[in-house]
Amino acid sequence: MPIIVNLDVMMARRKISLNELSELVDITPANLSILKTGKAKAIRFSTLEALCKVLDCQPADILEYRDEPIR
Repeated sequence: MPIIVNLDVMMARRKISLNELSELVDITPANLSILKTGKAKAIRFSTLEALCKVLDCQPADILEYRDEPIR
């Protein structure tokens, strides 16, 4: 998948745990884990906004696009 989720990187930089972030963003730890591991198929803008606010970052710090070669 060409969209890479770097949430784990931002969490490490901010030294924040999954449980702490889930409480601050008001999302279940299970759903946050799905997002963190890159298994999510979508993310709401409101969730992305809350993550950026808590982590003091930009959406591009969390989501990255990598082009895949055409097969």
